[in-house]
Order: sequence, then C-alpha cells, then structure tokens
Amino acid sequence: MNRNPHVAIVGATGAVGVEMIKTLEKRNFPVGKLTLLASARSAGKTLKFRGTDVTITELTKDSFTGIDIALFSAGGSISKEFIPIAVKAGCVVVDNSSAFRMDETVPLVVPEINGEDVKKHKGIIANPNCTTAITLMALYPLHQAFGVKRIFASSYQAVSGTGAKAIEELERQVGEVVRGEPVTKEVYPHQIAFNVLPHVDSFLADGYTKEEMKMENEGRKIMHHPGFRASVTCVRVPVYRAHSIAVSAEFEKPITVEAARAILQKAPGLDLVDNPEKKEYPLPLYVAEKYNCQVGRIRKDCAFDNGLCFWVAGDQLLKGAALNAVQIAEELLK
Repeated sequence: MNRNPHVAIVGATGAVGVEMIKTLEKRNFPVGKLTLLASARSAGKTLKFRGTDVTITELTKDSFTGIDIALFSAGGSISKEFIPIAVKAGCVVVDNSSAFRMDETVPLVVPEINGEDVKKHKGIIANPNCTTAITLMALYPLHQAFGVKRIFASSYQAVSGTGAKAIEELERQVGEVVRGEPVTKEVYPHQIAFNVLPHVDSFLADGYTKEEMKMENEGRKIMHHPGFRASVTCVRVPVYRAHSIAVSAEFEKPITVEAARAILQKAPGLDLVDNPEKKEYPLPLYVAEKYNCQVGRIRKDCAFDNGLCFWVAGDQLLKGAALNAVQIAEELLK
C-alpha cells in the first residue's frame, strides 16, 4: 500500500461523505491525492479539503484507475454495482453500506475490537451498522472480561442515520408545528418532530426490522462470538445526530458495577460519563461531533443474575460511520 495513498470518497456530498472528508483532514491521514465521486447532479460542485477546493466528479465504471483506497458511502445498490469494479482496478474498498457485511470473505471491523481482521481482506472491508458499532464500544470490553450471553436493547436513533434529507425534514416539521401549519412529510412515513417511530429500516417476516437483526448478526461477526444473542427494538427519535442505546446485558460470569466501571474507564474510544448525583450521563446532544462514544447509567440489572444495565451514546456520523471508516483505512497503512 502506497504510504501517501490516492483516496476516493464515493458519495462525497452525502451526510457521511462530508464527515469522511473532515475526518481525513482532522486526523492528518496521509492523503496523497483526494478524488471526490458522486452522482451526475453533484458533478462540478466543490468541497474543501485542507483549504483547497476539490471538484466532484461523476461516479462511473472508469473512476477507480490509480486509486489506492476508496471509502464508499452511497447506499447498498451503488456499493453492489461499483465495488467489484473498484476491486478489479486494484483498489481497497471500505464500504459503509450493508451490502457486504455478512459476506464470509469480507472482514467486518471496529478497529478497537477486531482491527486484526483488516489483514484478512480480499479487497473489501465492511463498516458495521452505526447502532451496532456504538453499542459494541461499551459491550465488547465487558464481554472480554465477563463473557456476554445475550442483550435486550432499545435504540434511540438520530435522523442523521437516514441522511441529510431527514435532518432537513425534522427541521422543517418543527417549524411547521411551531407555526401551526400542516406538517409535510417526504422521508418518514409519519411525522418525526415531537414523535418517536419504532421503525428503522424495513420489516422482516418475523416482525423485526433489518436494523434490529443487525445487532445480533453483525455483533456475532465483529466479536467472534457465534452464540451471542440480541433482542432489539430500534426507534427513530427527533434528534439531529448521535444515537443512544439502552442495554441490559447478561454475562457468563458474575459482574459488579465497580468491576464494570474499572473496565469501561480504560476501554479505547470510550468515555465514562456516569455521575447521576450531578445529573451527568451520556447525552446525544453533547456527544455529537465527538470521536469517542460515552457510557453511563451503569447499574446492576435486577432481572438477570449476572446482569448489567448501561446507556451508551455515540455520534452516528463519526464512530457510526465516517470515523470508523477512516480508522479502518489507518489500519490498512499499518
């Protein structure tokens, strides 16, 4: 791998693409050259990188010649169509969509957890689901010490998870409600302002949504823990950015709050924010735009024998997407 790689971002104008550009710059990733790729309607626009305007070019089958690393965040159908082409052109791809996550030949990586898996790539590395990644930042260190058996969880997912248009929709609807106007909706099937929707991604035959099953399926793969079980309800909430998850976890070994806190305090990429007396706990508003996830509300689970409850929050666009992708790219250069 080139020490100063030619990097491409596919879906550069999207909510995650924009964060990828900022993250490459902030972390001083040794970009030799940056190519920004998007749909024809964005071609010709510019985005800033290191103080310079970079012109966006249209994504085509010939876009990947000479590119070392491509960060994809343009949705599953684009990934399925263009990633095989990129790999053929000699490019290593980090994909933010769900297209290749469960492919047995593709590593699914959270660098703080299974960074070693990057070495096994055959041209593609998958970025996990945002809610799964944020949850595992707190769950995995506990699993290493106590062996997690199963979790019950509810997510509180920001509209940024749906993309830039959903952020606009929440903003618009709040204004409409405040002004007493009829509420207009395009992105979500119901009003999201002043409401919560127990519906993230599409429904499966068993009544779970795809998003809800990602926690179990992707969690097993990332933690190398095939017996892990997760019963999850995913909920969209009227928050702009940063997801939160309430978790009840059952472990093989007895667990105490003190032991859990000591482990979480040392966990990479995670801040312990847990001081109920001072009303300090992770809040999506305050974890937004931060690289680290936050964990708090740590307490004994009174419905499990070896159980622990906790609340974890993280920036959906960063650890849940762009930051994790750039961290994977950093692993590639090691």
